[in-house]
Amino acid sequence: MKGYNLRYISMVSVLVVDDEELIRVNLVAYLEDEEAEAVGTSSGEDALIILAEREFDVAIIDMRLPGMNGNELIIRANQCWPDMGFVIHTGSTEYRLPQGLSDIGLEESHVFLKPMQDMGEITQLVCQLAKRLPKK
Repeated sequence: MKGYNLRYISMVSVLVVDDEELIRVNLVAYLEDEEAEAVGTSSGEDALIILAEREFDVAIIDMRLPGMNGNELIIRANQCWPDMGFVIHTGSTEYRLPQGLSDIGLEESHVFLKPMQDMGEITQLVCQLAKRLPKK
């Protein structure tokens, strides 16, 4: 994470929701390498079960999921855990942030396209959303 002062990542818990196993496993491994606590799951339904058992600071969510899509997951999760931050990680170049997600505080800067070239950018946003780093 050259160029980033993210010494607080070790205090952050992250839920990664992506049905593409390779992407999910690699993102969880990357976050763990940076000393964050990371858990991965492949569906929105499973994510809600995990969230019912424990809290996370931030969720990184793919938009195209089997069953419940990422937009619906974020809205439902925000209703129960309004302090949790959300990052969108999508392979869709046509994805546009819907009004419902803007209404709960997500911004275009919370959307990252796969594949990411600089994982430090997503890590920095995770820390900011977890309220571990001040916004610039």
